[in-house]
Amino acid sequence: MSHPFDRNDEQWALAWLDNNLSVTDAQIGNLRLLLEALTVENERQNLIAKGTVPFAWTRHIVDSAQLLTHVPRETSTTWLDMGTGAGFPGLVCAALAPNVSFTLVEQRPLRTEWLERARDVMRLGNVEILTQNVSALTDRNFDVISARAFAPLPRLLNLSAAFSTKATAWVLPKGRSATQELQELKGWRHFFHVEQSVTDPQSGIIIGNLLGRT
Repeated sequence: MSHPFDRNDEQWALAWLDNNLSVTDAQIGNLRLLLEALTVENERQNLIAKGTVPFAWTRHIVDSAQLLTHVPRETSTTWLDMGTGAGFPGLVCAALAPNVSFTLVEQRPLRTEWLERARDVMRLGNVEILTQNVSALTDRNFDVISARAFAPLPRLLNLSAAFSTKATAWVLPKGRSATQELQELKGWRHFFHVEQSVTDPQSGIIIGNLLGRT
């Protein structure tokens, strides 16, 4: 498949979803509902950059959905998404993984109001939405932890390491800073590496397991 921005955005995205995640028609319908609601809400509050709207299927849907290809689906039943914002990757992954329980944490009330409305429109019964700072989250462990454009890696780990075990799968889209952030990480034992994003050849996803502090 060619680079995503070389062709019709939605067509490429739907082909990628079908080839890599075997999505159902109902799931695609849910993603359409999400984007329709997002387009309307984006006029009220700046959920996504307006320049990304024409490429929303690639820039936001596939960019989120690709995380599922790096998660052990058979052993992942709980997922923490930090700083969910407009619903990426949390709502997208929840729509495509109905057997996983998602906890979306977002401290901005306007954003969580939007997340609740979007969840209800999509009829997602596997999504819990919390309006709070991650540091206030009750201690519990998750099988998967994700965060998209949330915080620099050291701060992100400081805030959320308590919610992981050595088996927790971390999937952290970090854009073009992924390799540098990982190279500069100090004070942690881990099995992290960088995978190239399918939506941007210059962007990376930090993936792996966190073992603890050194």
